[in-house]
Amino acid sequence: MHIAVKIAVSGRVQGVGFRPFIFQLAKELHLNGTVQNNMDGVKIYLEGESEKLQQFQALLANRAPRLSKIDSIAVEETESRNIQDFKIIESERRGTSTLVIPTDSAVCDDCLKEMHDPTNFRYRYPFINCTQCGPRYTIIEELPYDRPFTTMKNFPMCPDCKKEYENPENRRHHAQPIACPTCGPKVQLLNDEGTIIDPDQPIKRAIKLLNQGKIIAIKGIGGYHLSCDARNEQAVQLLRERKKRPQRPLAVMASSIEAVRQFADFGDEEETCLSSPEAPIVILAKNKNNCLAASVAPGMSTVGTMLPYTPLHHLLFEDPGLSCLVMTSANPSGMPILYQDDKAEAYLKGIADYILVHNREIMHPVDDSVVQLTDGGIDFLRRSRGYVPDPLVTKLDVSGIVAFGGQQKSTFTIGRNHQIFVGPHIGDLENVETIQHYHQEFEHLIKWIDTPKKLAVVDAHPGYTVHTLAEEYGFAEVVEVQHHHAHMAACMEEHQILGKAYGIILDGTGYGLDGKIWGFELFYGDAVQFERIGHLHYTPLPGGEKCILEPWRNAAAMLISFHGEEGNVLAKTIFSDKTYEIDILRNMINKKINSIEAGTCGRLFDAVSALCGITKLASYDGEAAIRLAELADMDQQRPPYPFEFENLDEGLTITFSAMLKEIATDVLAGVDVRIISNRFHETVVQAIVSAMEFLHDKRPKSTKSIVLSGGSMHNRYLRRRLTEELSKRSFNVFFPKKVPCNDGGLSYGQLVVAAARRRANQCVLVYQEK
Repeated sequence: MHIAVKIAVSGRVQGVGFRPFIFQLAKELHLNGTVQNNMDGVKIYLEGESEKLQQFQALLANRAPRLSKIDSIAVEETESRNIQDFKIIESERRGTSTLVIPTDSAVCDDCLKEMHDPTNFRYRYPFINCTQCGPRYTIIEELPYDRPFTTMKNFPMCPDCKKEYENPENRRHHAQPIACPTCGPKVQLLNDEGTIIDPDQPIKRAIKLLNQGKIIAIKGIGGYHLSCDARNEQAVQLLRERKKRPQRPLAVMASSIEAVRQFADFGDEEETCLSSPEAPIVILAKNKNNCLAASVAPGMSTVGTMLPYTPLHHLLFEDPGLSCLVMTSANPSGMPILYQDDKAEAYLKGIADYILVHNREIMHPVDDSVVQLTDGGIDFLRRSRGYVPDPLVTKLDVSGIVAFGGQQKSTFTIGRNHQIFVGPHIGDLENVETIQHYHQEFEHLIKWIDTPKKLAVVDAHPGYTVHTLAEEYGFAEVVEVQHHHAHMAACMEEHQILGKAYGIILDGTGYGLDGKIWGFELFYGDAVQFERIGHLHYTPLPGGEKCILEPWRNAAAMLISFHGEEGNVLAKTIFSDKTYEIDILRNMINKKINSIEAGTCGRLFDAVSALCGITKLASYDGEAAIRLAELADMDQQRPPYPFEFENLDEGLTITFSAMLKEIATDVLAGVDVRIISNRFHETVVQAIVSAMEFLHDKRPKSTKSIVLSGGSMHNRYLRRRLTEELSKRSFNVFFPKKVPCNDGGLSYGQLVVAAARRRANQCVLVYQEK
């Protein structure tokens, strides 16, 4: 029977070769009709035999392009138009947008094969791409995603490219970034004076310079990197000196999986992640044959590693002697990613010896995504290039809700219908440049997503910049969400945990509803409200944030706070060069001068790291905790130090007073810091598990679901051991896998809380102290 149908497909179906796929599938099944991009996805009109139409619908989902992600397919019968062929028709730009904006993708194998083929007219062309790879989000100016609305509009297609672009049977049909050496972007190599060097062979010259130990800034898909030979200790040290980055680990790009094996151990899951279209930085364990310069990741047992994800990257590895490069973001510490050519050239003078630049404009800068693979699967440390702005689907109605995140590792999240769009990694909102970057990316994405500005959500900390940001956009209502409740709600939503759950939230800093700093929290509740059923004993932070930059202050303060004069003596003995400052700290604590009280996992780790002499002064965020965690052997548990519980009839308080005294004693006795680290980690685990057993016994009919989140949950030892011990006690343990458990996932959780409260008609900050 001959019938006609209309099919509406929503999801990631633009910029991924979806229309050519539909065209070829319709031709294969001898169906007539049209396919069109519009503001809510892809519209298909088909005429033909009913059996063929059923086949089409089955193959539509099963054979869709690798970069596509179908959220829904709606089919309805309609009147026949008696069309005699099948056509791809012009996009429709009217209507309400439900589009999924395409993400940037690593170059595909088909393009690489062509790029290395001397007979192909794109031989060695550093901007080769097709519908299955290349830049997307970073070059879009307007929607829908068509070439005139991208930065590629500046490169009119030559006859050869236009022929492919217009041919529905070609894999570059409507590949918006399509280009070749005749009509596309070009690469240039500049010296530090801005003079063009070797205009005929800029990439080969760059390879030669890298082999000579030079530092080169490279413009990529989402911004500039600083690069040098990762095996050249002198070059790596020079890069560190010039960039003023003394300790923080540097990411490495290796030419191939085989090259990665020269310095790291990894399994099948890591290999799959490295080779994926998203091509993130993956944290890998260094191996015994590590060929990298010691200064790449000093004092670390791991190294952040990625594979080449642009054609230009692949061309830089044409010399087999150059197998791994440092590839670190070129922006100054604390500043947004460098992506504009004039600003990059100005800043990089005196840092990079040369700049490998191209003339394809970056519209939306994105940092590299960073992940680690743990026993529980993927763990996002930073969700950005390759993943943003792909939406997460929810059963909640999130229309009109916008969450502004926190102060550190900031992201924003926008809700539309049942889609949640987490924006790119912005960074710490501590300077005008980063705030401007936040504004720019937010304004573009909210315009594209086209959702009303009904409800803004911000962190409860009254001093965070996000309060001002939210007020600037004229929302009908602004609500606050407690920091750690947002972390808890994010994980619950991701795993679709309905009803109540326990939350173990271990974090560095979060404003508490009692005015103190929280970050070692045991919660019970749901997305609407929570009870704080347990937390860490508060200790003073004399000098406030200065304790974060100088962890020895925090360690001394904890010893003095818990143990008085005995603690003062221990602190002065361990930090013998700081006796004068310790007297000042003691006075500040006793007189409560500039000494906010805090109970956070991050500050606890900082204190122990400082006591052990690992990190007394921090050169980057989280350094003390990270370096302490590096010394803990996950496969060798040691007996815990003592811990105590207080206020058992109220909100349980965990106290590590005796543990800190014993650690200080062990340090003075010369005990191996690896043993101390192991025992400390196990103490944290056993204290939490014991607390959860006690708290659950008080409500035996409650749920056995526990979500674990907060920045400290990136610690692999804590993840594994908490999962093992809680599972033994029949708890069901959940970790975030789609967004970071650090503050990069905070805005996602904020939006979830606001949506749940709106549904419950409780758009207020709900909290109960127990």
